[in-house]
Amino acid sequence: MEYGDASGHRLLNVRNGNGPARSSTPSIRLAEETAAADPERPARRPPRRPRRATRPEPGILVSAGGGDNMMGAIGTGNTREGVITAASARAGRFYAGFERTGRGPVGEIARSSDSTNRWLPLLCTMNATVATEMVRLDFGWSHEKFAGETARVPAGSNGCCCCRISKANARRTFPTAPASGFGVSQRTFEAGHFARAAMEGVTLGMNYGLRRLAELGLKPRQIRATGGGAKSKVWRQIMADVFNAEVVTLKISEGAAYGAAVAGALVLAVCNKVKNFHQRDHRPIRELNRNETRHAERGEREGYRELQELQDDFVEVTARCVRQHRAFVSR
Repeated sequence: MEYGDASGHRLLNVRNGNGPARSSTPSIRLAEETAAADPERPARRPPRRPRRATRPEPGILVSAGGGDNMMGAIGTGNTREGVITAASARAGRFYAGFERTGRGPVGEIARSSDSTNRWLPLLCTMNATVATEMVRLDFGWSHEKFAGETARVPAGSNGCCCCRISKANARRTFPTAPASGFGVSQRTFEAGHFARAAMEGVTLGMNYGLRRLAELGLKPRQIRATGGGAKSKVWRQIMADVFNAEVVTLKISEGAAYGAAVAGALVLAVCNKVKNFHQRDHRPIRELNRNETRHAERGEREGYRELQELQDDFVEVTARCVRQHRAFVSR
């Protein structure tokens, strides 16, 4: 188990990074002993005569591996400070390579490690593309139709707001709470406004995490978007306006899968004593889709800044109502 999985399974002492956290539970001591392995070293090679149950090919290397966020960091070139990955799939995630451990002011940033023996502060908000897919499927739209309906509505959805609930932001929101919204009127009570409000609500929720990362000293020069949401031109522009940063995509769009392939190739290269592997084989990671790059537009940027304050305040003042609502529907 490498550092990333060790931190995710709470086997690594993330407070100071000085090795695995010790446990009094005998059942996990074996796992603790394997925590924080060097990801560039193979764990073992299968025997020449493997067990019949698995039957791996003789001589295949078995390495420490890593989680989807750790592999996504490698696959998006997020192996140095200043680059932040925004993954908008079923969950919305922000993570960034960092030289020192860090935690948000109220524990909202996970003290994770990556698969290159560095820190990977991470924030996860639940229900990213889940929200937009709920709207799209309910109206029976194709992805193209959804994009078109969203694009015709101006930034800010004329005040129609959808507040997505973030499972990670335990202080501000609640893991069992549903989405909530405000600003619905005769003007905004139609499909296009609901579609854009859902997309903007998810992005504003992710921006809450980006601001928390900034408090740790992570100042993004560039945000690399990956996941299903990154395929939408409209959503990439909303990201750029809300995050107030350049948003780019990569020619290899499946960051986690590509990162896993690179990590496996690195182990093989080290075992075969291949020189200059990092410089020679990581170049594809840096190839951007220039025609998909989006920059913040001044007018929309200022509007989203005000909308962010409205959403944050709405979440705060409705906290008691959310608890009461949960009690009501749980009867």
